[in-house]
Amino acid sequence: MVISFTSRVNIINLPVAGAVDLGLFYYPIAFLGIIFMVNAVNLTDGLDGLDSSITFVVMLGYILGASLLGYYHVSLYATAMAGACAGFLVWNYYPAKVFMGDTGSMFLGGVVTGLAFILCRPELILFFGIVYIWDAMTVVIQRVYFKLTHGKRIFRMTPIHHAFELRGWNEIKIGGFFCMLALMGAALGVLYIYLVG
Repeated sequence: MVISFTSRVNIINLPVAGAVDLGLFYYPIAFLGIIFMVNAVNLTDGLDGLDSSITFVVMLGYILGASLLGYYHVSLYATAMAGACAGFLVWNYYPAKVFMGDTGSMFLGGVVTGLAFILCRPELILFFGIVYIWDAMTVVIQRVYFKLTHGKRIFRMTPIHHAFELRGWNEIKIGGFFCMLALMGAALGVLYIYLVG
């Protein structure tokens, strides 16, 4: 029996480049991407209700996207996760009575990332996870710039949701703004699935 490492699993559809066969490079890229996304969702858990509300919106995107692709079991799981986030948000909304912590936020990161891989469409993370990626990339950019310039900063504070806090935005306004960004990303992801298939 011959095992082929260049199966359909190694091919990803990028929004601009089309189908790209990564071959064996798929595995280290996927490994690093999963670690990045799980930690990105963890970094987003810095304000009351922020992570659970964004993940609720992301799960709505997965419900629609998985249904369009015919993965109804994934759609059902995303529905359960959306319900769990909504139920948790009752207690986690500002002012929070219950906190998620690293265990909860990393679990949500695993779900957000894992569902894209279950759908065999890891590129969906670029759409559905846009808020997490943005929040985490501000941390990466700030750290690199801080090291290269020996103490100078680009952002007032990172992750970026804390910079909005320093500008005088309250936690509810920040959560609403980030949810709108997540909704736009989810809508683009569903549109991408509809157009590309």
